[in-house]
Amino acid sequence: MSETKLVNFAMANKARRKIINCLADSDRDIEEIEGIVGEKTVDFHLKILHEAGLIELEDKIVKISEHGKNFLKGGKEKGTEETKDLSQAKPVEIAEVRQLLPCIADSTKFRIVANISPPLGRVLKILKPIFPRGNYSDIKSSLIIQKGEIITTIYGSGKVVMRMVGSEAEAKKELEILKETINEAIRKGVVPAPREKIRVEFMDIYKHLPRINCRQCGEQGCYSFAIRLMAGQVSLDRCTLLKEPEYAASQERLQFLSEHI
Repeated sequence: MSETKLVNFAMANKARRKIINCLADSDRDIEEIEGIVGEKTVDFHLKILHEAGLIELEDKIVKISEHGKNFLKGGKEKGTEETKDLSQAKPVEIAEVRQLLPCIADSTKFRIVANISPPLGRVLKILKPIFPRGNYSDIKSSLIIQKGEIITTIYGSGKVVMRMVGSEAEAKKELEILKETINEAIRKGVVPAPREKIRVEFMDIYKHLPRINCRQCGEQGCYSFAIRLMAGQVSLDRCTLLKEPEYAASQERLQFLSEHI
């Protein structure tokens, strides 16, 4: 499981995918790799690929490992570019925002009810992969999407319920983003196949946090922040320290893991 997480994390980055695909043809020296991803980030990307066991480093020569070759071969066999057809779906509009009520879970936040027109029906299930934290229910014909603290439920009937929003203006902004995300997939006519599920453990999150308990996030410390992040009660951007250059690797790892919680 740990090895799978490292490989998936390593290959979730476009620059690192370029490096691996480049090495598939032949070994490269570091200067050639710098030409692909840039001098400033080459050490960072090579370190992550090496930790995942996808490359080997000898002096200044970079080689793809046997594990890396098997990964590329397996990826092609699994059809990682598989897509699902959306050609019959019609673009949607947010018809109205009908209610703005205090949120039951947090009285400082709001719950809104809106409508999507035309209703998406069973197309919702096809759309699930375009939302990293989406969860589709066949029983309720609904798609639940989590983005930071905001939880949005879209029903096949066209009803949309959004919880934990700060204001009506924020709700309208998020609904517009939701509409554009759906319509972009409909314009393309396809969505990616569902990604492989990754089980994220609490310690996977905690060990990559700064762990200095600065409390700038508003929590008692990094441990409690990790608990709330796992529960979907806070967003990763609340940890301002992760934006510092020294935490760049940790921030990228946490971003990847948080999308699979």
